[in-house]
Amino acid sequence: MGIFSRISDIFKANVNDALDKAEDPEKMIKQMVVEMEESVNKATLAVGNAIANEKQLERKITKHRRLTEDWQKKAMQAVQAGRDDLAKAALEKKSNQERSVRDLEPAYEQAKKVSQNMRSQLDTLKAKLEEARSRQNTLIARSQAAKAQKQIAQSFSGVGSDAFSKFDKFENKVEQLESQAQAFEQLAEGETSLDSEFKQLEASASADSDLLALKASMGLLPESKSEEPSSAANDKEKPTAE
Repeated sequence: MGIFSRISDIFKANVNDALDKAEDPEKMIKQMVVEMEESVNKATLAVGNAIANEKQLERKITKHRRLTEDWQKKAMQAVQAGRDDLAKAALEKKSNQERSVRDLEPAYEQAKKVSQNMRSQLDTLKAKLEEARSRQNTLIARSQAAKAQKQIAQSFSGVGSDAFSKFDKFENKVEQLESQAQAFEQLAEGETSLDSEFKQLEASASADSDLLALKASMGLLPESKSEEPSSAANDKEKPTAE
């Protein structure tokens, strides 16, 4: 029973130490399960030794009882053979075996009681371990949910708002750069449009000049009014046929 008391004290001490250090709950839970498993292993070994001791005493008692019966038979055989001396020696051997049985029986009963109690305690310890294993995932999930809830609450309460503020500033900076890019793009488009109009105007004037030259070379242009008076004066200067 001492082994279970020591295991319980050690386990409680480890748990209290972990709580005092305020360790991560998830790590604490896993560590406690590991420690419980180690405790079960130690207790199982102790129970195994107790059962082995019980079985050893049981085997010795069985052996001495068998020898008691053997010497009883030998004593009877000696009496039938008329050998009272052998019968007496056999009965002494029988008495020694019976005394050994009587000496071993209390130790055996005590060992049997101890092993039974230890088995019962071991079963209880194993049941607690199984319960801890089944609750481990649930507790870890609750711990993770609590952490997430805490982080969200801190964000809403202003804790950790620097990141959001920096993000907003960065977004404003990007929008400003986009606006500047659009402005320069519009200016560039305006200059390009003006240059294009002038080029079109020059091209149109050149085309008109080329068209007039072509018509003139083909004699398709009407005579200018400035040439008509000159022709009339020439007609007056010509002598008449008379």
